[in-house]
Amino acid sequence: MMKMDHRWAWFAGFILVAMLLCNIDIASAQEAAAGAAAAGGEAAAHTAKDKTFLEVFKEGGPVMVFLVIASILVMTFTIEGFFKLNRRKLAPPALVARLRESLASGNYQEAWTICQANRCFLAAVLGAALERIGRGKDQADFSVQESSLREGTLLKMNITYLSVIGVVSPMIGLTGTVIGMIKAFSTLGSSGISNTQGLASAIGEVLVCTATGLVVAIPAFIFFYILKGIATSAILVAESEVYHLLDDIPFDQISGLRIGENFGTESAVPPAAAGAPAAVSQKVSRAMTTNCPQCNAAITPGTNPCPNCGTVLEWDN
Repeated sequence: MMKMDHRWAWFAGFILVAMLLCNIDIASAQEAAAGAAAAGGEAAAHTAKDKTFLEVFKEGGPVMVFLVIASILVMTFTIEGFFKLNRRKLAPPALVARLRESLASGNYQEAWTICQANRCFLAAVLGAALERIGRGKDQADFSVQESSLREGTLLKMNITYLSVIGVVSPMIGLTGTVIGMIKAFSTLGSSGISNTQGLASAIGEVLVCTATGLVVAIPAFIFFYILKGIATSAILVAESEVYHLLDDIPFDQISGLRIGENFGTESAVPPAAAGAPAAVSQKVSRAMTTNCPQCNAAITPGTNPCPNCGTVLEWDN
């Protein structure tokens, strides 16, 4: 699902830039310069009004290529961010309900399997925590914090790039400005003020590069802070869901339980204390279950054959 969102974000970014290249008109920016250059030049004014973004792009020189690429990245990372950083995608309600049911019944291996089959922020964090529940609550909580930091960093990686683009784009525009000024003074030094067209063209390159760098940088910074806030909020909500799911696990009763690829026990599960409620003992016994590889029904490790489908199973001693 994330890969699909990423492709759609890139597609939308290219479409938006293509629309800009085809449709943006800079008549207001060129009209004043045309009027100052030739008061009676109606043709010159008309030509300046009809300039498109593509023509201005050519005036800006090679630096504009990097600025257009930066603008595509800004649009792509922004659209992708709004797609990915959604609370319902980080912690899907249907997935939360399935995991709550599995954990309430004590089938922790099934909950881990569900996490492996549904790749999202909540599944990744909870799956890592389930692998350590046999080591105690402190280890499970530490795993939640560790996994949450890792998954959150991956989710916010492209948002960080928006900040980088916001810093670098004005510098790229400034580079174009310096190149344009060098051309302007070179034209002025070789032909004097008689070559007004060449001088105006060089100065125009200076202004175009500077303005484009700012046009790219400002939205990049705006969306960086917007998406950063959305990401922080969504991750906190999803992380809170993980802690809620872990609240009802009897860590003291399942000490030594291994969840994951090496499902089993490191040591015998301690018997329930004398006088302990029967529900607690039943929950501990239900915790020691796994899924039949043939019919996927919950069975107790060591059971042979499967009571549901009759398959003869091989267990490691």
